Amino acid sequence: MVGIKDVAKRAGVSIGTVSNVVNRPHVVAVATRNRVLSVIEELGYVRDESARQLRAGRSRIMGLLVLDLGNPFFVDVARGAEQAAHAEGLNVITANSSQRSDLEASYLAMFAEQRVRGVLLSPVATSGEALRAFRRSGTPYVFVDRKAPASEASSVAVDDIAGGGLAARHLLETGHRRIAFVNGPAILAQCRDREQGVRAALEGSGAELTVLEAIGLDVSSGRDAGARLLGTSPRPTAVFCANDLLALGVLQAMVGAGVRIPEEMAIVGYDDIEFAGAAAVPLTSVRQPAKRLGRTAAELLLAETADTTVEHQAVVFTPELVVRESTRVRR
Repeated sequence: MVGIKDVAKRAGVSIGTVSNVVNRPHVVAVATRNRVLSVIEELGYVRDESARQLRAGRSRIMGLLVLDLGNPFFVDVARGAEQAAHAEGLNVITANSSQRSDLEASYLAMFAEQRVRGVLLSPVATSGEALRAFRRSGTPYVFVDRKAPASEASSVAVDDIAGGGLAARHLLETGHRRIAFVNGPAILAQCRDREQGVRAALEGSGAELTVLEAIGLDVSSGRDAGARLLGTSPRPTAVFCANDLLALGVLQAMVGAGVRIPEEMAIVGYDDIEFAGAAAVPLTSVRQPAKRLGRTAAELLLAETADTTVEHQAVVFTPELVVRESTRVRR
């Protein structure tokens, strides 16, 4: 690789002059600056930003590790985080664990090795050797879309127990007594909390609950769950899914089988991604403020890295039910 010494030698100036051209061009005479810039372009010199940041003792990179970048919810979380980071002159490197503990461990190790300013983390689980090793690295982090003990780290999340309850009560209020819940992998706390909210809301109602655990949290897993629901007898009249992608998959399976939505099957999703309202039958969904989650988490991380005496915070947002045609009773 071409180094700063190579540029200085070719341009006939000191290393300090080249550094000034790159970092403080206004202090260098125009003719000298232009000569150095010409050599930089000729040689293809690229500044070693990581080395510069290590010398300064402060990285301008923030890490973001999410469960699934195929889910538009996490794309919006990333956008919110970028807004806060860019406002402070920082950039965000986003990584995708695909809900796999081994990938999560690999990315956490990479972020620690790169000495990033801090990491926004939506973990597969809040325990395990990967996270313990990352804590030992001393890299600051904030949980996003996951609650955490305030003594451990700051966190920004949505009350998923309340969200599950919102969906279940809505289905009860629209007259359903045979209800299915299509959940994601039980290892994810969000999925466990949403199921807990459903069970609490249905307790004592006399409603019959069927719980299916999907392999993943994507459309394909939703289609598979929908096919399983079609084979049950008696069939539930309503289904609540742990996220919108699952709900869209269930919707596809039902429409493909000629099941009328919502007359024969009402469907509720979770997250209220943009595609929920744009579905063939617009989807009722429990809304999470995804961009606000990302932005708030990034702001907490920036505050903690600027002042190590700042105490950890646990921010919990309240979800909102958005009712659309997939559960709306036609009169």
